[in-house]
Amino acid sequence: MTKQKRQMNLGAFFMVPGHHVAAWRHPESQTDDILSFELYRQLAQTAERGKFDMLFFADGYAVHDRDGVGIEQTVNVRPDPLTLLSALSVVTKHIGLTATASTTYNEPFHLARKFATIDHLSRGRAAWNVVTSSSEAEALNFSKDHHLEHSKRYERAEEFVEVVKKLWDSWEDHALLIDRESARFADPALVHQLNHKGKWFSVKGPLNISRPVQGHPVIIQAGSSESGKELAAKTAEVIFTAWQTLGEAQNFYRDVKGRLKKYGRSAESLKIMPGVFPVIGMTEKEANEKKQHLVELIPEKVGVGLLSALISYDLSNFPVDEPLPNLPDIKDINGAKTRFQLVKDLGDRENLTIRQLYQRVAGARGHREIKGTPIQIVDQLQEWFEHGAADGFNIMPPYLPSGLEDFVDLVIPELQNRGLFREEYTGQTLRDHLGLQRPSNHFNQINV
Repeated sequence: MTKQKRQMNLGAFFMVPGHHVAAWRHPESQTDDILSFELYRQLAQTAERGKFDMLFFADGYAVHDRDGVGIEQTVNVRPDPLTLLSALSVVTKHIGLTATASTTYNEPFHLARKFATIDHLSRGRAAWNVVTSSSEAEALNFSKDHHLEHSKRYERAEEFVEVVKKLWDSWEDHALLIDRESARFADPALVHQLNHKGKWFSVKGPLNISRPVQGHPVIIQAGSSESGKELAAKTAEVIFTAWQTLGEAQNFYRDVKGRLKKYGRSAESLKIMPGVFPVIGMTEKEANEKKQHLVELIPEKVGVGLLSALISYDLSNFPVDEPLPNLPDIKDINGAKTRFQLVKDLGDRENLTIRQLYQRVAGARGHREIKGTPIQIVDQLQEWFEHGAADGFNIMPPYLPSGLEDFVDLVIPELQNRGLFREEYTGQTLRDHLGLQRPSNHFNQINV
């Protein structure tokens, strides 16, 4: 029997009206009504037409008015992704539905119930991108004076995910009987209390919704710090990560995959999907012109503000045409540590000024930027995929909807021609698409 060729996984990462910080100014972005359901329906159905494994929404819990220009010059409104996924579940059939939700400013019971609901509504296509909130602006919206320290955020996150998984398991697969004759709706022996009492949470359970179609919605994580890598090795099934070079990505891939064995997991149980920001042209010249156009749309204060946020350090008082100033040690950064190091290393490696650096990260925001013709784009994706750096990619269109349409119409066919990506969906659930096993029930294991 011929072994099937390994194929990459793809996520369509939607930050409407596009990932570039100035996307809303681009003539091809749909900016007039960014809360229109019809826009999101179009994006979801375009991604499904391209056979993407999943669509993916980032989220946060604050308006970021950096240097007083955030509200005026950047997009600071977005729909709640969980609410939106409920609607998208009925206008799509195959594509996975991923929402970001923070463990810092939610409770396990709330999120367990919401993601279980979406998994039922979509017949097994839900995924949770687990994040820890890292901005002061979010803390101030939740009765806090400061956000939690980095280590405590991950400590809370680990217990949070543990509780959510137990809540999903609190109803066993066959707990619902719906036996009208005997007047038995459910079997109490197959419904379990958690009685969880930990450092951060006390949860009795059970959940008031039956076990999700997938057992557990797919768990995705975006952290790449030391704490983040360990949490991912223990709990995540997909990692959304950011790297600039092949070597960095390969090191991360080996590191995280190498941690799985101690948790009784195989390398195939975790998919690593770096973010990629593609600028696509029919010629190299056209791709370069598209990139330059995006650069010209960035207001200076917006660029400096974005860069400041990425490195958790205010650059507003430093000359923009000089290199980065001396920055704090990473141990003193209480924001996103990995993103701080990645952006700092990029600036240092290429000796970039503050202006040049914000122009580099204004689209991909620390993720990898690739540009060129469709063939050149596929060459770059294939290199990482075939050389131990990625199991797939989260695609971050510069502007929407046309940036996504370009990828679906021009890049996907070339990936399919090379046998690197599916031509049709062959399964029903997101776990099917990703090649992930349905998890056994925690309470079954206890009772064995």
